Amino acid sequence: MLDWNAYRAELVGRIGEIAKLSPDTVRGYQTLSGAAVKNGRLDAKTAELIALAVAVTTRCDGCITVHAKAALDHGATLEEITDALGVAVALNAGAALVYSARALDAVAATVAKG
Repeated sequence: MLDWNAYRAELVGRIGEIAKLSPDTVRGYQTLSGAAVKNGRLDAKTAELIALAVAVTTRCDGCITVHAKAALDHGATLEEITDALGVAVALNAGAALVYSARALDAVAATVAKG
């Protein structure tokens, strides 16, 4: 199993290196990352639960480790995290269902054209 704490520390270090080489890129990312909470309509815990679920759907290990820790730091419980991950599972299943319909459309169009 991956050592998530070591991975997160290494990742943060690497991003620090990117920040030195391209500070505007990292600053821009940080602005985007904090925008949802800054307006005050979402609390930090909710934003982190959403971010963690999205991290799963986008298959971003770095995002998973950062947002899992942040969700816990903002008071998310294991049960809340599990519920958020359940939403990610459902969304991925929903996307597969939608794309299955698209695949059937492609098959039907191919059959119709002969």
